[in-house]
Amino acid sequence: MRMTGNTILVTGGTSGIGLALAEAFLARGNTVIVTGRRQPAIDEIAAQRPGLTALPLDLDDPRSLPALRDEVLDRFPTLDAVCVNAGISGREDLAAEWDLTVTERLIDTNVTGALRTIATFLPHLRRRPSATLMVTGSKLAFLPSTAFPTYCATKAFLHSWLQSLRHQLRGTGVEVLELLPPYVATKLTGEDQLADPRAMPLGAFTEEVMALLAAGDHPHGEVLVERARSDRYAEREGRYDAAFDAVNPR
Repeated sequence: MRMTGNTILVTGGTSGIGLALAEAFLARGNTVIVTGRRQPAIDEIAAQRPGLTALPLDLDDPRSLPALRDEVLDRFPTLDAVCVNAGISGREDLAAEWDLTVTERLIDTNVTGALRTIATFLPHLRRRPSATLMVTGSKLAFLPSTAFPTYCATKAFLHSWLQSLRHQLRGTGVEVLELLPPYVATKLTGEDQLADPRAMPLGAFTEEVMALLAAGDHPHGEVLVERARSDRYAEREGRYDAAFDAVNPR
C-alpha cells in the first residue's frame, strides 16, 4: 500500500480505531473520507477536523450504502483504498437469558455489513491500476473471549472469507489486507475499555500499524502488531489451551 497520495474511505471512521487511522492517513498526505452512523459525530468531524470528509452510513438501511457509493465516487473518482472498519461488539450469556436479537445484530453489522460494503466498492477498486482493501478483524478470531462469543465468531468468519477473497483476487491490482488489533483502548465495549490500563493505547497501536503498512510488513495479508502476535499464533505454537485459560479463567 502506498502511504501517500491515496484517496481512502474508512467506514466506522468517526471514533476509535477508524478515526485514528483516518487521521494518520490524512497526516501522510492522503485524501480521506470517513463514515459514521451518528449525525452528531459526523458534525463534530466537520467542525473540528476540516481535512476529513465525513459522510453518513447506516448499515441497517439498505439505501445507505448505494447512496454513499454514488456520492463518494462522484466526488472522489480516484478512490483507491477502502478500509472496512465499521463494527460493533456485545457481551452474551448463552447459558442464561440468551437474547438472540443481540446475536443477529452482531452478525448483521460485522459480517453482512462488511460483505455488503466490500461488494459495493470492489467493482470500482478492480478498475483502478492499484488499490487496497483493508478489513478490521481481531486477534479474537484466533483466541476467543467467551464473554463475546458472537463478536469473536464474526471476526473468525471474516478471516476465513478474506483468505478466499485474497486468493481469488490474486493477479489483480487489489491488495487485500486484514488488520488484527489486540485489546485497544477504545469505546468498542464501553467506557471501561477506554480506561482499562490493560488495553493497548490507541496512539501506540496506530503508530505501529502505520509503520507495518509503510514497510509492507504484512505476511499473508495480515497487519499484526506485536501485542497481538502471541494470541494469533497460540494454536500454531501448541500453546492454545494455556492461552485460552488465561483469557477465559474457569
